Amino acid sequence: MAFMTRRTLIGAGLSVAALGAVGYGLWPRMDGYREEVERQRRLLGNDPDLKELVRMATLAANGHNTQPWKFRLAEDSVTILPDLTRRTEIVDPDDHHLFVSLGCAAENLVIAAAAQGRAADIAIGTGAEAQIEIALSPSAAAQGPLYEAIPFRQSTRSVYDGQSVSTEDLRLLENAAREDGVNLMLFTERSDLDAILDFVIAGNSAQVDDPAFVQELEDWIRFSPFRAVETGDGLFAACSGNPVVPDFIGSRLFRSFFTKDAENEKYRSHVDSSAGIAVFVGDRDDPAHWIRVGRSFERFSLQATALGIRNAHLNMPVEVLSVRPAFADWLGIPGARPNLVIRFGRAPALPMSLRRPVEAVLV
Repeated sequence: MAFMTRRTLIGAGLSVAALGAVGYGLWPRMDGYREEVERQRRLLGNDPDLKELVRMATLAANGHNTQPWKFRLAEDSVTILPDLTRRTEIVDPDDHHLFVSLGCAAENLVIAAAAQGRAADIAIGTGAEAQIEIALSPSAAAQGPLYEAIPFRQSTRSVYDGQSVSTEDLRLLENAAREDGVNLMLFTERSDLDAILDFVIAGNSAQVDDPAFVQELEDWIRFSPFRAVETGDGLFAACSGNPVVPDFIGSRLFRSFFTKDAENEKYRSHVDSSAGIAVFVGDRDDPAHWIRVGRSFERFSLQATALGIRNAHLNMPVEVLSVRPAFADWLGIPGARPNLVIRFGRAPALPMSLRRPVEAVLV
């Protein structure tokens, strides 16, 4: 979302006097939100149970923060299933992003389990409903920077500092992302980033022109901290660098400031300030490989977090069917499906997003 300035507020038809009339007592406060973030985003304590491993899994990246997962617990195993009631059928009609999200959650759980002395054996079921079976067994504890980064990983949707990332850091990111059946392409040359930006702008323009896409996006935005805490999901305004506003104002503002020109200009500044862009490509276009892409990306994102490198999604070129083939051709993989487009660079952290209670995702 574009940043809401004072000019934006007034342009939306809300005068300074009208805003003042709302009263400071009604303007959202962040205190309760921060407390909930601190409660959720912490490392494991001593001798954690499976529910605690699920909590760590739910801190994974996922589209629109819909948290489209369910967890079934047994004595020494966890099964991760898709929650199709939380699918985003406009931006993700074939549930590609949903299964990528499941892969991200699985990777967090595997890393957290290893840190507590539990080895994980993963099997991806490909029956009527793809699911991830994780069998746990005793092993030596293996804590490390990826585990310690889990509570701090975020999608940082802001302008970065424009500085390059060192060759050594790029090597660490590549190594972290290694996964059978997944290829990572890293682009750091400005000419390549400019070319990718053209695909981002084409995809973003098509999406903003689609009323169904805009409505689905708005449905998942949480304008106030109260609403964000109440639902425990969605795209909280502050997490995108936007000021928080009362819910009864938020929708009106969104319809005023969410325009194609504003969004395209935002993404230009995001790409221009990034150190590079990573593109993830699965060997096959099926849920099993989408899950593998999610596991690869989650490690990439955790390694970036450990290095003080931010990242955020620019998935428009892979989401818009009219843009995707040309983007694949430019990547040199005609006929294949690129899965994720991720920019990276350095910037201050933004507020962290929330998650639903563990009990809400258990079956």
